[in-house]
Amino acid sequence: MKLIRTYLNETIEIMQKMPVADIDAVVQILNRARENGNTIFLAGNGGSGATASHFANDIIKNTMQDGKPPVKCVPLTDNMPIIMAIANDWDYSRIFVEQLKPLAQPGDVLIGFSGSGNSANVLKAMAWAKENGVTVVALGGRDGGKMQALADVSVIVPTDSMAQIEDGHLIITHMLYLSMMGDTRPAMM
Repeated sequence: MKLIRTYLNETIEIMQKMPVADIDAVVQILNRARENGNTIFLAGNGGSGATASHFANDIIKNTMQDGKPPVKCVPLTDNMPIIMAIANDWDYSRIFVEQLKPLAQPGDVLIGFSGSGNSANVLKAMAWAKENGVTVVALGGRDGGKMQALADVSVIVPTDSMAQIEDGHLIITHMLYLSMMGDTRPAMM
């Protein structure tokens, strides 16, 4: 019971320190991409990859609204045959960038998820995106790692706890799609 209370209290404290202005800047980027018909790409490993996939589900399904354009979103985490072929034939650090190359266009958005901010495959995709006119968003933790320098906007969960960084990323993605929906949230989702 003590661990549960401690974890909850720590997580509440971390969430209260979230960079609200940075999260709002990401909302503006995503809304602009939606309005302009651009694609939002998502990349991450392990738990961060699961969050990327979860966010794709949420953002595509829950932002379908009459009178608003659909959100184009591609989780680069989900095409396992492509990921395995790239990792096996070339290198694991290229699994996201090689998917971006034929798909991404200037004006698109790449959101990189990495608790450490130092995942080589996410960094490689972010560097390519930045060089090719794609807006880059970093969702990180700890000190932000190397990904912060590559991002147009960074949202860093202020903790060293990977579990709480991942909690924060999930909460952030929920705030992002809910903000994109405006005041039209259905009572049950």
